[in-house]
Amino acid sequence: MDRSLSTLLLVALIAVLSPPLADLVGRAAPVPMVVFEIVLGILVGPDVLGWAVQDDLVHTLSQFGLAMLFFMAGYEIDFDRLRGGPLARAVRGWAMSVVIGVGLGLLLAPTADSGAIVGIALTTTALGTILPVLRDAGQLGTALGDAVMAVGAVGEFAPIVAMTLFLDGRRPGEAMIYLTAFAAIAGAGIFLAVRGRHTTLNRLADATMETSGQFAVRLVMALLMAMVAATAVLGVDMLLGAFAAGVIMRILFHSGNPERTERVTAKLEAVGFGFLIPVFFIDTGIGYDLKALTSDWGTLALVPLFLVLFLLTRGLPSFLTAPRGSTGRERRAVALYASTALPLIVAITSIGVDRGTMRSSDAAAMVGAGMLSVLLYPFLALRTSGAVRTPQGREEAAESW
Repeated sequence: MDRSLSTLLLVALIAVLSPPLADLVGRAAPVPMVVFEIVLGILVGPDVLGWAVQDDLVHTLSQFGLAMLFFMAGYEIDFDRLRGGPLARAVRGWAMSVVIGVGLGLLLAPTADSGAIVGIALTTTALGTILPVLRDAGQLGTALGDAVMAVGAVGEFAPIVAMTLFLDGRRPGEAMIYLTAFAAIAGAGIFLAVRGRHTTLNRLADATMETSGQFAVRLVMALLMAMVAATAVLGVDMLLGAFAAGVIMRILFHSGNPERTERVTAKLEAVGFGFLIPVFFIDTGIGYDLKALTSDWGTLALVPLFLVLFLLTRGLPSFLTAPRGSTGRERRAVALYASTALPLIVAITSIGVDRGTMRSSDAAAMVGAGMLSVLLYPFLALRTSGAVRTPQGREEAAESW
């Protein structure tokens, strides 16, 4: 069998096996499903069993999965619930993270450029990664979920902007021009979504909801590709485009009939979490350079160091800026969720390696720590928070925080 097809088949099998494994293990402890997807990807990858390789076909699907992951992150954010206190606290926490992260980066790295790369990577939070965990635990829409969503939104959006301004090789002033151009495009999309009545769009969405037309899903995919294409033309990170597309589509589909909103969301979750997003996590495991990490004890020792630095850089500020009246368990859960990082670490360290300002072994250690953060911190957060299965009502959640 062609190696590409065999790898694709293995990816599909892992995607099918992960839910029952998570369910089985979850009877003893709530382990996030992405843990099984990444670990099984490493297991079948070239550095362990050698059954799968990272080829163009699977990697392309993986990039679609990454874009869909950030789209769903933008789509799930309810800015009406997060405006004011949650977002303000999240911004203050990220500002603290920048000071800590860049300071640690300059202290640990041999050059200022590599220090900046390490520092920005340390300020990230993988909202798209913890989003499925929050959903499966029934924590979306709760006070805890709102706090984590705010921290995660800032922890993904702000580092992407920092990447565009300082890590893409252009002068900050030039990069700001392109970033402003993209912001204008995204702003126009948000303006049209907010101000328009969208009667025809809603009618078509309703008329094709149970037919082969599936207008709502096709519209989402078209906008997602258009926003990603805009970022490619402007030289802005594609994740920013995917995130903005999710925000626009949330405004569009959450402003009308609640039943329509629920049905469209269910279809998007089916496409994202049922197909594309698992491919990204499995491919991350397959492509991970385990040999580079384990060939040197010094490199291996960096993994637990970076894992602790995630807690120090993102967890501590999030703990300190948690809402007044939060219990110790709630603060620890938010801190653990905030310390979870992976997709942006891969992107940021890749830039460093490509520019020659970061050693590949150091990048492997940081990505390894990011993978461990995905494996450990959401699990610990679920244990700390009690792994609530049924979300609180909106009024109860608001009163509790």
